[in-house]
Amino acid sequence: MNFKKGVSLTLFYVIMIISSCVRSITHVKKEKPATQMIKDITPKEALALIQVNKGNPNFIIIDVRTPEEYRIEHIKGAINIDYYSEAFKTKIANLDKTKTYLIYCKIGHRSGMTLKMMQELGFSRVYNMIGGITQWKEEGYPTESSEKELKE
Repeated sequence: MNFKKGVSLTLFYVIMIISSCVRSITHVKKEKPATQMIKDITPKEALALIQVNKGNPNFIIIDVRTPEEYRIEHIKGAINIDYYSEAFKTKIANLDKTKTYLIYCKIGHRSGMTLKMMQELGFSRVYNMIGGITQWKEEGYPTESSEKELKE
């Protein structure tokens, strides 16, 4: 009789442990994915975003124009990732998906396509500046040039 009680008790504990594990796994599966903030913004909103994130290492400005376009003028602090480069999608995919990105191009087409790509890749927060650097300049916001760097 004691042997049967011991087996029954052991079986009870095994069932409880398995049940607990199944509940834990089920709970993990039910967690919602991180909310994405993927949206188009105006140059004015982009300027405010840049100002609010000044000095923030988790905020990155990406100019998706060609290196030549970038050298002529770009938004201060922007990095250049050429949309037409064969490695473009790989470079974008390798970025930290948890950081916040502001992307732009000349008028908004390339950056709009990049926005969709980044959304599909699972980036958390990406803002596309509509109208691109053309609209940025029309609104009187500053740019800088890398021409000096080329000559040195």
